[in-house]
Amino acid sequence: MPAALLTAAQFAATAALAAWMTTGFTRRPGRWMRYPLFSRATFVIITELTGTKDARTEPVNPYMYLSPGMFLLPPPQLQTIVDHLISTGRYDRIDGRGRCLSVKGEQPIKVVASRVVL
Repeated sequence: MPAALLTAAQFAATAALAAWMTTGFTRRPGRWMRYPLFSRATFVIITELTGTKDARTEPVNPYMYLSPGMFLLPPPQLQTIVDHLISTGRYDRIDGRGRCLSVKGEQPIKVVASRVVL
């Protein structure tokens, strides 16, 4: 195979790969960060979460209960944290709201009577 043909093929493959990677980060309607690595992640951003015990309310920080090194809070894990706080007797009820980010875009999420509702 001639060296010029090999160089042209390498250049074409590199240009195609660079174009694919560049367009992967463009936005599409209803999506955040279209790149497959990010589009498969589903996580929650809690803006308000309050726990009620004996008619007193206080803010709850669910991120405090994540394992070290974890920074994403998916809805099932949020429900597990809420269930843990209720079962240990720390709170009688937990309510709140936030946003859920996923491949479907951004959706509101609520915690109503200690249940995570999308």
